[in-house]
Amino acid sequence: MAIVQRPRRLRVSGGIRSMVRETALAAADLIYPVFVVPGSKVKKEIASLPGNYHLSPDMAVDIAKAVYAAGIPAILVFGLPEYKDERGSSAWDMNSPVQQAVMAIKQALPELVVITDVCLCQYTDHGHCGLLNGDKVDNDPTLPLLAAVAHSHAQAGADMVAPSDMMDGRVAAIRELLDRSDCSDVSIMSYSAKYASGYYGPFRDAADSSPQFGDRRAYQMDPANSREALKEVALDVAEGADIVIVKPALAYLDIVRQVKDKFLLPVAAYNVSGEYAMVKAAAAQGLIDEPRLVIETLTSMKRAGADTIITYHALDAVRWL
Repeated sequence: MAIVQRPRRLRVSGGIRSMVRETALAAADLIYPVFVVPGSKVKKEIASLPGNYHLSPDMAVDIAKAVYAAGIPAILVFGLPEYKDERGSSAWDMNSPVQQAVMAIKQALPELVVITDVCLCQYTDHGHCGLLNGDKVDNDPTLPLLAAVAHSHAQAGADMVAPSDMMDGRVAAIRELLDRSDCSDVSIMSYSAKYASGYYGPFRDAADSSPQFGDRRAYQMDPANSREALKEVALDVAEGADIVIVKPALAYLDIVRQVKDKFLLPVAAYNVSGEYAMVKAAAAQGLIDEPRLVIETLTSMKRAGADTIITYHALDAVRWL
């Protein structure tokens, strides 16, 4: 008599399924994004990202405490400035919301890992990620400005800086200035494979960072390319990146897997605003089981190879795990 293979035997109960589960998702795998704004006592829900808020630095401390209490090890801080100009000079102003929030959070929660987004798009009056030369972003003159932003974040107490601009050579420029300025312990989590994606819409509303003309396809990656992602990651690794990010996550899980297989550095997947907003919209219509779908989605990112996941679902996900 032929032996019938019965994989279902390992699915018959919750205990057995848990015992043989191949991928485990935990609070320690998550990073929670935070948006800080000028002022005090400000907590205003972001319409395009329900459940997330614009927070003044003092209120960001309260969210950071909730994140830490939930067992989530890190936050990623984005900022909206009081003023914008063609150079984005408020990005390295020590009185700007990011720097003020980092100082306040590290004073209150020294063990929480504070990561800061390094870019100029929120800070320039034209909304692009670097200096302009006519209607084009001028790569090399932008690098010292990005390094200055990263350095100001390090001075404020950031544990890690995350350049998201996609300028060529920015990781090397940041690493060189941090090392020269006695900030060699500050890590770089680089947005290495950042695609020119349609999934960013809600974020641009949340961060007031839409370009005033054109788009970012000349410096962010073409969604059709995968070998190019490996090239971008290899360059950032050579320049001194400590962690690499693939962004977005859900439509790019193949990229997460390829990067994980080829490189030894930790890989982060960014579960971006559009991915989050679609889930929230479907849940509001009663079309999905939100907790189940969120955990399934985040688990898929971990299964694909992500060591850490940046997600707006983080606080909810910990409750649902």
